[in-house]
Amino acid sequence: MNDGGQRRYGPLGRALVIIPTYNEAENIKPIVSRVRAAVPDVDVLVADDNSPDGTGKLADELAAGDEHVHVLHRKGKEGLGAAYLAGFRWGIERDYGVLVEMDADGSHQPEELPRLLTALKGADLVLGSRWVPGGRVVNWPKSREFLSRGGSTYSRLLLDVPIRDVTGGFRAFRKETLEGLGLDEVASQGYCFQVDLARRAVAAGYHVVEVPITFVERELGDSKMSRDIVVEALWRVTAWGLGSRADRLLGRKPSTAAPSGTRAPGTGPSGAPGESGAEVSGAAAGASGDTRSTSSSGEPGRVGRSGSEKSGAGTPADETPADETPADGKSADGKSGDEKPGPAADPGPVPS
Repeated sequence: MNDGGQRRYGPLGRALVIIPTYNEAENIKPIVSRVRAAVPDVDVLVADDNSPDGTGKLADELAAGDEHVHVLHRKGKEGLGAAYLAGFRWGIERDYGVLVEMDADGSHQPEELPRLLTALKGADLVLGSRWVPGGRVVNWPKSREFLSRGGSTYSRLLLDVPIRDVTGGFRAFRKETLEGLGLDEVASQGYCFQVDLARRAVAAGYHVVEVPITFVERELGDSKMSRDIVVEALWRVTAWGLGSRADRLLGRKPSTAAPSGTRAPGTGPSGAPGESGAEVSGAAAGASGDTRSTSSSGEPGRVGRSGSEKSGAGTPADETPADETPADGKSADGKSGDEKPGPAADPGPVPS
């Protein structure tokens, strides 16, 4: 797929939806079921932080009945960022071409995932955005909306990133994009983890697209938002912003540049030349997906299926799956086509 006549994008490959969980027993079955129904070709990885309420066990039950659902059992509660990083590594090792972030509580609508996957055919990273035209939030108190809008605005201005919803957590990455973000250097957790990855993508010159989504406040379980998470986000964003300004003043290379061995910033997945900086634009429309189960915790972990795991057949995808200890799935269709994402959209008023 061409990007402004300059960048050519290859097929998407198999897609993996990563769902971090901690005490989401009431939500895990409904959200996995909705993902499977909305995009039947993607795989699902539940990354559970040893939930006391038995979420991991419920995820194992789902995995036992569906070869497209996998479970990554982690040692304990280590935060959203650590869970996603473990999930990214799990998926990259198994050669998934697309890795998706999605909350377990239903706030991210699986039915909108096809829109993100379609937009990714012409981008390096797609963000589901509440604050672009067409995006909105449902059942949020004004105080929470103020915090989210304010956090995004503060981050956007201080970090100079052209993204309207910098803190949003419904995202689809190409594998090559994640490999170019320097994930080994990411130490942020919670609220600011999303800001960290967004600023790294912009600094590395990746093409970023925002698509409108409807964010629905959770109905079951407890929110993981806390004062500590907000404080961490505030000081980290401030430090990053001041640090980047100091780098520019002193002529130093930004610390978020893509590490050696990954594809060069400003090039597409095929290595074709791209823009000198990341571009954010609005987009929309459909795609396909798939799911299955396993477990681990950074080291070799216990297997989520009675001690052994078979590789899933799945529907034919863009390329043959590469499998390791429990893995395997399907692909979001990544057939190329031409698309020219537009400029970053103004957020405008949020529909009620």
